[in-house]
Amino acid sequence: MHVRPPKKFVPIPFDYHQEIELRIDALTNLGAGVGRVDGWVVFVPFALPDEKVRARVHRNDKNCSHADLMEVLTPSPDRVAPRCPLFGECGGCQYQHLDYDKQLDWKTRQVGELMQHMAGIGFPVNRCLTTEQTWHYRSKITPHFDKPRDGVIGGIGFLAHGRRSQLVDVPQCEIAMAEINDALPGIRAGIRARPHDFKRGSTVLIRATAGGVVTDFKATATERVGNLTFRFLAGDFFQNNPFILPLFTDYVARMASAEGARFLVDAYCGSGLFALTLARHFEKVAGVEVAETSCEWARQNAAANGISNASFLTASAEHIFAEIGFNAAETAVVIDPPRKGCTPEFIAQLVEFGPARLVYVSCDPATQVRDLKLLARSGYQLADVQPFDLFPHTRHLECVMTLARA
Repeated sequence: MHVRPPKKFVPIPFDYHQEIELRIDALTNLGAGVGRVDGWVVFVPFALPDEKVRARVHRNDKNCSHADLMEVLTPSPDRVAPRCPLFGECGGCQYQHLDYDKQLDWKTRQVGELMQHMAGIGFPVNRCLTTEQTWHYRSKITPHFDKPRDGVIGGIGFLAHGRRSQLVDVPQCEIAMAEINDALPGIRAGIRARPHDFKRGSTVLIRATAGGVVTDFKATATERVGNLTFRFLAGDFFQNNPFILPLFTDYVARMASAEGARFLVDAYCGSGLFALTLARHFEKVAGVEVAETSCEWARQNAAANGISNASFLTASAEHIFAEIGFNAAETAVVIDPPRKGCTPEFIAQLVEFGPARLVYVSCDPATQVRDLKLLARSGYQLADVQPFDLFPHTRHLECVMTLARA
């Protein structure tokens, strides 16, 4: 049956839904397989390196095409059976079909390739670190549902792979903590029992915390990291893989204090995760935040954990270092910005402050490498690059880059 192409479809070099055979060479940092047909790049999600596949083209761009995987003709020895029956349909995971050790290999390689391609920087990348808990590790999920139709709420879940609006109903999630999965049936039934409460679609917060599961964005959540306890609003940001946090924060502490810095600035401190887990390594710690509510949680967490050498201040994004009185030559700065990375104005302030050591934590290595270029031009040199797999079986990772003032 002939399928009419979308209005904006460009039929070069392939027709709409033309089926092609190709060998997959690599994985992109977005989790798709990539191969070539007569030198032309084609992206095929869920195909793995060293596989020969049959794929159906659905889009041609200026220098590449995008295709759906139709059949694996020669499977990779690293292909495994996905654990979730919704894998490939739900957009939440990209790598459940790839042997876990190979996931770590590819995430390590992808960081190095981003540095080379985006910044022209060749630097050895340490192998991606993980923990034993590679399933049921997420402490928070946020499923969605659309506006009720005829008084009925449909799917409650996540966006379908490759779709901007289509939802997949997700009754259980293999990467969510067991407590969340235990609570899910009741939460879903409660939502479906009151469709008239919802005039439009909505997002559901489900967070595992000490003593159970909360769904109220304003509820107080509690998380243990090593021997410290953190309290924060359930809807606020906090790293969502508690199993790896001791390893993760210990590494950041080691990098920040490696050259004997006496002082620490945590420049995006939130409720105090890095400031407080690193405090015992420094004489004084200053956490800086643009949100006063987050600063207040950080102060409460410092007091509750008996930490007296950490202070927290609210500062505007334009003057984040204005009230820092530490000697920059004896100071390390930890930054953990949102996915979009740092603004050029923030980097300019950071360079002007001129700390001896900089530990940049990022959930998006692409924006991190973009910022690395600016820092490298401003006299900072890479000392260490360490990826962490906070999100097994997905394309996501955290990367810690440590830089020293040249």
